[in-house]
Amino acid sequence: MKTNNSYLKRLKVTKNGKVISRKAGKCHFNAKESRSTQLGGKKMVSFNIKRGDLSRYLPHNI
Repeated sequence: MKTNNSYLKRLKVTKNGKVISRKAGKCHFNAKESRSTQLGGKKMVSFNIKRGDLSRYLPHNI
């Protein structure tokens, strides 16, 4: 099965195997937010992904 590359570009796998991604809704329309809220959106978020989805979306060598 092919790896879903469009989804793969949004994810990063850490050295310990955690899958992290950017927070949603932080690309534009942020001028009205406070500076601390803007900077807080830069942090990556860890999330759980099912084993079946992991094999579908990520390459097998990870």
